[in-house]
Amino acid sequence: MTQQAEVSSKVSDVVVVGGGIVGLSCAWSALREGATVTMVDRDFEGDRASHGNAGGIAVTETTPIAVSGMYTKALKWLFDPLGPLSLDWKHLPSALPWLVAFQRCGNKERFRAISLALAQLNDRVYQDIVPMFEDIGAMKQLYRRGAMTVYETDEAFAADQREWTFKRELGVRWRALSQAEVQALEPSLAPVFRHGVFLEDWSHIGDPKQLVTQLRDRVRALGATFVSGTVTRLDMSASLAPAAVTDTDEHIRGRRIVVATGAWSAALAESIGDRVLLDSERGYNTTLPEHGIGLSREVIFAERKFVATPLDIGVRIGGAAEFAGLKAPPNYKRSDALLALGKRFLPGINDAGAVKWMGHRPATPDSLPVIGRSPRASSVIYAFGHGHLGLTQSATTGALVADLLAGRTPGINLEPYSISRFRN
Repeated sequence: MTQQAEVSSKVSDVVVVGGGIVGLSCAWSALREGATVTMVDRDFEGDRASHGNAGGIAVTETTPIAVSGMYTKALKWLFDPLGPLSLDWKHLPSALPWLVAFQRCGNKERFRAISLALAQLNDRVYQDIVPMFEDIGAMKQLYRRGAMTVYETDEAFAADQREWTFKRELGVRWRALSQAEVQALEPSLAPVFRHGVFLEDWSHIGDPKQLVTQLRDRVRALGATFVSGTVTRLDMSASLAPAAVTDTDEHIRGRRIVVATGAWSAALAESIGDRVLLDSERGYNTTLPEHGIGLSREVIFAERKFVATPLDIGVRIGGAAEFAGLKAPPNYKRSDALLALGKRFLPGINDAGAVKWMGHRPATPDSLPVIGRSPRASSVIYAFGHGHLGLTQSATTGALVADLLAGRTPGINLEPYSISRFRN
């Protein structure tokens, strides 16, 4: 049972706002340091991006989405209502500053700087995530089998070679695959892929939702207090005990507050005067529990911009990016379109009992998360904006937040992830 608490007169060492994979990882790390922790979320058991992700530990994703030429390509995709990118035109005025900043990230120097910052985080992912998985009993669902990116055409494979070469400079281990090697590794794929890239260090988990449950149960067992409520603002008036304030005006106080509410984090940052460019990059998937095929590892379909992952609960086919804000209803035709692609490239797959899903990825235009102290209130620490890499970078974010909470110098330079980068 979720523990309800009257905390108006109680001050925890840390209040973590947000019960997803990142918030729970921050709480886990803080509890292991001996801190008292209160967690606040509107619905701890409810659906969230942490439940519906593709399950990949994507340590090789060390370059931002805004590659050179992506903006032009993205504009073309917008005219395909079920293509890999969709924009609700009613959301355009809100999204425009984000989109302008996204375009700027394709600049050569900026692209390189972002990539180095992503690699800095991803290089230590297993160092942080394996101890957490061991502690919560999740190692049995960590499958370190690599992943495979596949290409239908020579042209698409050739076009990506510069980025693959750069990724190798960043420490990504990969090798090129012939058409025969692709087919030998994953016989269930349609025999149309002329090239592949095997990603040595990628892994995937068996059930993202189960992982969140295990981590939440462990955080509770370590002594965290759980409070159900929707936090609408931060109150810094009591400098030694700032508060997360809920929509019922409950003040949940802690000596430090960690904001880890994913795509909803911008409003909390703005409540204390911190500006951030953050949008919901809505992702869709369909999970097929009775798929009837053999798939050993996550497969990334390069030209079509979707993935298929063999979870313990079924093959999950997901992808796409939709910018429509936090309130627009899901358009499950996008899940249907992804499923159609899955059936095309995984012939014979059984879609009986298919489960559709949509979730809000918290996306920054530069593909970097926001990790670090608020420049306006040192008692507030941000941990959000991980985009497609929330699961991948969750434990590392938790470890870095724990360093800040304990007054230690973090193991990596956090300047690239500071919210201050959005001041201009």
